[in-house]
Amino acid sequence: MGLDIWKQIKTKQIKPLYLLYGTESFLINETYQLLIEHALNEEEVEFNLSTHDLEETPIEVALEDAETFPFVGERRLIILRNPSFLTAERTKGKTEHNLTKLEAYLKEPAPYSVVVFVAPYEKLDERKKLTKELKRLASVLDAKKLSEQELKVWVRDRAASNGVQIDEDAVDLMLLLSGTNLFMLTGEVDKLALYAQQEKRIHSDMVDKLVARSLEQNIFSLVDKIVNRKIEQALRIYYDLLKQNEEPLKILAVITGQFRLIYQVKEMARNGYGQQQMAGYLKVHPFRVKLAAGQAQYFSEQELTGIIKQLADADFQMKTGGMNKTLLIELFLFKLKTLR
Repeated sequence: MGLDIWKQIKTKQIKPLYLLYGTESFLINETYQLLIEHALNEEEVEFNLSTHDLEETPIEVALEDAETFPFVGERRLIILRNPSFLTAERTKGKTEHNLTKLEAYLKEPAPYSVVVFVAPYEKLDERKKLTKELKRLASVLDAKKLSEQELKVWVRDRAASNGVQIDEDAVDLMLLLSGTNLFMLTGEVDKLALYAQQEKRIHSDMVDKLVARSLEQNIFSLVDKIVNRKIEQALRIYYDLLKQNEEPLKILAVITGQFRLIYQVKEMARNGYGQQQMAGYLKVHPFRVKLAAGQAQYFSEQELTGIIKQLADADFQMKTGGMNKTLLIELFLFKLKTLR
């Protein structure tokens, strides 16, 4: 989860090369912010920090910065974003790079510079000699999406770094309410830790009282009420969303996405897929798959097919102006009440 590399940076064991790659932008941002904080003194940042977008700047130009002696202080910090030559993914970059120059630099990096490659790609192209060489020589952070267990560890560690403990049921409730976005989770844990400074403990009542619900999590609550046929409570959540100026079309889209996920998870479970396999195939977080699997047991395939058709009809009516948008979702909820 990046904790080893963070410990290394915090103890000022700064290396000449770093490779930060993956789609979890929070982990990448935290890592290079730590590097800025610990590799440079505050007065050095203005003179010794350079950032280059390699979709626009050739690598040989960026490396000239790394080979330039620091104006003040002991070292320079060079951030190189979007090194598309390390991945097979399609990127916007059209810039030509002199990779021979980079290969030579990797063999003998400047002792007074720290070069950080920030590659926001799901995968690097491991077939390339350059990728293999960089991974061998650099300190590497694989910033992948965290599993459910890793997220729980993350929340507990974040609370501990704020000097408080968090109960296990409070961790579960926080993931349910806030989702899996680390930026949002960090803000919520820090807020709760501040609130709990006297007690030094975050409990589930505190989470329920103070944690902000994302639209998706409010929709999850709405779907959960639907699953349990608590339509009146579902309507209350829906009306609250409308009061928050959420568009009915957006609400409908998220409801549809959740029911489609429930259907897909049910089908894949029937065909013997495990939840981790489903998450990889559907490209959603394993925690969402786990929640959908729990909801899927309340519906038959036929019911889910009918629900998805109703939602598609409501979407068509909304987009063609066939009926009042707010009323369409109300009608959908009333129809579900008579299901079965």
